[in-house]
Amino acid sequence: MAVGRYLDTGTVAAFNITCGFQPMYVKVANLASTGSQVEWYQGMAAAEGVKRVTAGDFTLITTLGITQLSYGFTVGLDLDLNVTSEQISWLALG
Repeated sequence: MAVGRYLDTGTVAAFNITCGFQPMYVKVANLASTGSQVEWYQGMAAAEGVKRVTAGDFTLITTLGITQLSYGFTVGLDLDLNVTSEQISWLALG
């Protein structure tokens, strides 16, 4: 298991998180203005995720989500989640 936070104060873009293992589950949450979260489970395709914004319904996204890497994961450029100067918290389970 690994946890952390990420803050980008420049132009937002997809970014990689190194956790030292290939995760089987990833949850990324922006608890600031959008209150959004995306979860990825092993077996899902690259850039997919189960997304929830604020208290809304869960939806499957097929682009701009989370991509599993051998050493961590990539967080895509979902603009509800990945916002300039808003901290993102993440959890990865191996």
